[in-house]
Amino acid sequence: MKLLGACILFTAVLACAAPARAASSNAEPLLDRLAQAAPGIDRRVLSLATRAVSCTMRQPGADPRPSTLSVIDFSKPSTQPRLWVFDLASQRLLFEELVAHGRNTGHNMATKFSNRSGSHMSSLGVFRTAESYVGANGYSLRLDGLEPGFNDLARERAIVIHGAPYVAPDIARTQGRLGRSLGCPAVRPAVARELIDRIRGGSVVFAYYPDSDWLQRSRLLDGDCGGQRHAGTGDPPVGGG
Repeated sequence: MKLLGACILFTAVLACAAPARAASSNAEPLLDRLAQAAPGIDRRVLSLATRAVSCTMRQPGADPRPSTLSVIDFSKPSTQPRLWVFDLASQRLLFEELVAHGRNTGHNMATKFSNRSGSHMSSLGVFRTAESYVGANGYSLRLDGLEPGFNDLARERAIVIHGAPYVAPDIARTQGRLGRSLGCPAVRPAVARELIDRIRGGSVVFAYYPDSDWLQRSRLLDGDCGGQRHAGTGDPPVGGG
């Protein structure tokens, strides 16, 4: 098991270190295997996600071998599956699901994001999964945002993963979009418990949208994981209003 963990760490570091344009199978074995497991995901988004995993593993207190990677692509419409959960040890796809965004983030298409309490918007960036609990929305999973100014108020805002009846294929068909949350990435009730139990306790959730401010300023997407390029720049501003 230690050897397997070391191999996964090595491939993730390769994915982080390689330039985005150099996406060959020799340079990015982890990326290639995950992309093969989930043909519906945008490879460019997955490349950023694997880079973020590698950078996240270098953060203080991080799990050196997160068991899963969850990718949410908010550039896709809510009527399409846009949440993928990968087992990093076996490089298998565990879930491909619908996921809701915040009511003020957009209708079918997400367009606006925020880190501000009361915004009822989704947040972008890298999260670490924390503890599960039972609350107003049933069995839920707390998330800790790792990106200052973009999602670090997630716990304070109660941005959690939970099941919601408005996340359902029939709702997507009849009203042209899913129902919307208060900013939480809500999933189908039928899959919520299984998904939460699989990813809780220190794994990585990557929420993507082609927001230029976040892509430029994120300290977990840079090739050197927030090193020289960000020295002295301070925290990024709150996104999305």
